[in-house]
Amino acid sequence: MRALGLDIGERRIGVALSDAEGILAVALTVIETKSDDDALRQIIALAHEYEVERIVVGLPLSLDGSLGPQAQKVRSFTELLEGCTEIPVVEWDERYSTADAERVLVEAGVRRDKRKKRIDSVAAAFILQGYLDRERSDK
Repeated sequence: MRALGLDIGERRIGVALSDAEGILAVALTVIETKSDDDALRQIIALAHEYEVERIVVGLPLSLDGSLGPQAQKVRSFTELLEGCTEIPVVEWDERYSTADAERVLVEAGVRRDKRKKRIDSVAAAFILQGYLDRERSDK
C-alpha cells in the first residue's frame, strides 16, 4: 500500500512517499504554498503520479492532545483535500516530527541553510513512517 505523507505548515508542505509495500517512508519534496487551491492541485497530482492508496496528514496536536489553532487550520485543509479526491485521507498525530527531523539533519551534518529547505519533507517522512509502523503492527 503506497502512501503519501504530508507535513502542512504556514508556507510550505513537506511531502513524503512510502515504498509500494508500505514499509519505508522517504522524503519526497516540499510544496511552496501560494494558495490552498494550488497546494491541493499539487498534492493530488503527486498522489496520482505515484499511485498512492492513502494520504496521511500530520495533525499538530498540542502536548496535552488538544486541537490548537494550527491543528484546526490543518484539519480545515484536510477537509478540503478530502473533498478533492477519492483517495482516503487520514490524520496522524505529528507531535515532535519537526524536532525529530531537525535532530536527524543536524546529526547528519546538514548545514543550517540546507536544513531549512529539507526539514518539512523529512518531518513528513517521520509522520508517514509512524503511521506505516502502526499499520503493520495492527495486522
